[in-house]
Amino acid sequence: MLKLAGPPAAEAVYEELRALLNRLPYTPHLRVVRLGEDPASVAYVRLKDRQARRLGLSSQVDVFPASTPQEDLLAHIARLNQDPEVDGILVQSPLPPQVDFNTVLEAIDPKKDVDGLTPLNAGRIWMGLEALESCTPAGVVRLLKHYGIPLAGKNAVIVGRSNLVGKPLAALLLRENATVTLAHSRTQNLAEVCRRAEVLVAAVGRPGLITPEMVRPGAVVVDVGINRVGQDERGRDILVGDVDPRVAEVASALSPVPGGVGPMTVAMLLYNTVKAALWRRGERAG
Repeated sequence: MLKLAGPPAAEAVYEELRALLNRLPYTPHLRVVRLGEDPASVAYVRLKDRQARRLGLSSQVDVFPASTPQEDLLAHIARLNQDPEVDGILVQSPLPPQVDFNTVLEAIDPKKDVDGLTPLNAGRIWMGLEALESCTPAGVVRLLKHYGIPLAGKNAVIVGRSNLVGKPLAALLLRENATVTLAHSRTQNLAEVCRRAEVLVAAVGRPGLITPEMVRPGAVVVDVGINRVGQDERGRDILVGDVDPRVAEVASALSPVPGGVGPMTVAMLLYNTVKAALWRRGERAG
């Protein structure tokens, strides 16, 4: 079975970005906004900031209390939108209850939307137009391409219909000429639907949802789920995916959790930051 490891595929993205950055007379700037001290958010933001700096980007994290009113956050986003030095804006989720995530997304300048989640970018993806693409779905496609997994003409099933992963990934796989089924919690005979997939993507957030009986022998399986199921003796989070590990006995290829899609999400965020910097200056990433 082929292990769809994320780090080698992410490094290929970084090599591409280094080549671009070496010819730029400026340094793209990423601005990450975080509300509160949620441990997972703190860790994710630290990882993104560290990797951005390691790549050679300019990166800054703006931290606000969890009690920050929505109006104050929107005012800060408006300032970042107008700041000519800022190329990319990312507001880390989840957000506290007084802040509506969709309202925040609509406030971000689509040209600086390095998360690829604003309504304009989401719509452009579905229309097959150039856009800043949602990082995790774009990372899934890059991961598959890195390992030479053909997509054209293949039956692809995505389990999960979120705006973050399922829906934009469906659009990207359609663009690659796959035949796409978007399954969800109300899909009847889910196991039967999954067994038709030559490429199966699990993005639900339920540990072990996809069992070997649900997988077509020889299918390519991508596990997007990251679920915390406890801590080890050293106090570190134990992470598992949406795919039962026994699926490795059936699939021809499987992405691990952790170490599969996760590194690709960060890589595509930084790709989007460089892409946004180029676009804002009338250039193209190639």
